Amino acid sequence: MAGFTDRDKALFPLKNISSAVEIFKNQLESSHEPDLALLSIIGGAVENSLTCRSNVTIQVVEPKALPILELHTIEDLYNKFHAIMKGAIDVSKNENKVCTRETIKKVSDVVWNSLTRSYYKDRAHLQSLYSYLTGRKLDCFGVAFAVVAGCQALGFSDVHLALSEDHAWVVFGETGTETAEVTWHGKGNEDKRGQEIGKGVSARSWLYVNNKPVICTRAMEVAALVSAINPSLNATLDACEVACLQQELLWLLYDLGHLAKYPMAIGNLGDLEEIAPTPGRVPCSALFQEAILSARTYYNNQHVYPYTYQGGYFYRNKMYKEAFESWANASDVIRLYNYSRDDEEIYKEFLEIANELIPHIMKVISSGFSANSILKKPECFANLLRFYDGICQWEQGSATPVLHIGWAKPLVNTISKFDADVRAQVNIVCESETSHLDEKKLPRSNGNTSCFNNNNNYCLSEEHAKSNNLINKIESKVTKEDEVTNLHPSIEALTAGCSEKILNPEYLLQGGGSPFVGGDDAVEKTNGSSPSTSKVEDEERSKEDTRPTIILHSQKMKELKDLLPAEKLNTHAISLHLTAQSQVQVSKKGRGDTEGTAMRPKRARRE
Repeated sequence: MAGFTDRDKALFPLKNISSAVEIFKNQLESSHEPDLALLSIIGGAVENSLTCRSNVTIQVVEPKALPILELHTIEDLYNKFHAIMKGAIDVSKNENKVCTRETIKKVSDVVWNSLTRSYYKDRAHLQSLYSYLTGRKLDCFGVAFAVVAGCQALGFSDVHLALSEDHAWVVFGETGTETAEVTWHGKGNEDKRGQEIGKGVSARSWLYVNNKPVICTRAMEVAALVSAINPSLNATLDACEVACLQQELLWLLYDLGHLAKYPMAIGNLGDLEEIAPTPGRVPCSALFQEAILSARTYYNNQHVYPYTYQGGYFYRNKMYKEAFESWANASDVIRLYNYSRDDEEIYKEFLEIANELIPHIMKVISSGFSANSILKKPECFANLLRFYDGICQWEQGSATPVLHIGWAKPLVNTISKFDADVRAQVNIVCESETSHLDEKKLPRSNGNTSCFNNNNNYCLSEEHAKSNNLINKIESKVTKEDEVTNLHPSIEALTAGCSEKILNPEYLLQGGGSPFVGGDDAVEKTNGSSPSTSKVEDEERSKEDTRPTIILHSQKMKELKDLLPAEKLNTHAISLHLTAQSQVQVSKKGRGDTEGTAMRPKRARRE
């Protein structure tokens, strides 16, 4: 590792953001791997000096200026961390410098046992080694990062950080395929340190992203510590200098190519760019799209937050149709998992979308100049169904129920906002009804916002729809031979010509055009339809072909298939079906209480 170089020391005392960014740049471009402990201490020192309550009175007068950070302060903390690691763990007997599970356990025990127990571990600003060394406090991510930095300080280059969307652990070994828990998750502090991750039932939980986590390189671990920086002073106010530092550091990492496989970091940068756009940089909307592409390219579309980042952006900018599609895409990801109580953060995310954001949209668009703007769009109704279908499938097969009456009421209210004629325009198909089709060959919807294939976001293309309509209508028009008595002369003429020419399907279905491919207009008159009538019928058929199609996968939504497009909604039946086998007691202090509050996940979404 690079450690403190003379080039770095020359930048002290740090007085502005540019000098802090320069140290990170030096470390990332060094011939040695970047020193995680050093960069975490510097980043944490800046963050804590500007956000901790005891320091909020600090006035930063010059633009991009920072409170002065002296070299000896950083050096003392850096040396202290190395002393803690080397004083507790003897690595002299490990000649090949490949870490073992036993060593991982020892390092995590050193970190864990030195933490103070008198604080709530999920508070803000506890993710850096500065917090660990000055206050003996770390959150879940901070513990995992400290273990990786500690292993690096001990000379192990094979220990790296693994990140899901709400958890962190380590990978190690010669091939980098061994895994170990090094921290806790949630409100408990169960001792799982040293255990392999994602085994058994938990492997299907969103917490472990189906074994598709972000496996970090050293540079990506720097990206992780930067992305974990929290500029917030309180629930509504950020320290702009900290946000600016984070933004510039993320752009540095972006330019060096270290965010390409890190969707959440790209989304974090998109959030920062939405608040304060950087001149000459790609817009935030493109960054949100890039985060989705990264998740799809490298993680088999197993990550939810790239879609909710994008959906939040559309929501804030009143692009409600696009927001519906992004949220439906997010639900298409969560359907891949089985819900567990470890998934509390993503539960709150979907609960907020379903019970706060969507109802707010319904309220806004039902009045004033926005009245009925998306309520007349059947594709929005289709995306609403896809959103709930994914959540129902997330619950299906899980030991813990998801949906209760608190979910059902907003759904029923939202559905009722769409007129019956709009709901009837959506082609609702159950998964079992498509079993005769090869789903891999079905074309998938290219939405205006995602432009990527989604797990359930497919509908029949115009060509496939025509093909299916052709089959169905021919079957309905075919008459059994024993029922045929006298044939019309035109039919006899057609029958005679079949041995010589190819029949035109359009003629058979609608009576328009020539009976045969390449036929003349004179023959068209044999069916008695006029060109104007044929045109009207073509337009009607075109409308039918372009109807949005939603394929329902969850059992609960399949049961609602016939109720959803009904002219008069049976709201009671819909509620009963949605909450079947999910009758849970929602206590005032339980997670169901989030219906009335704007709960925010740990990723500190910026509004």
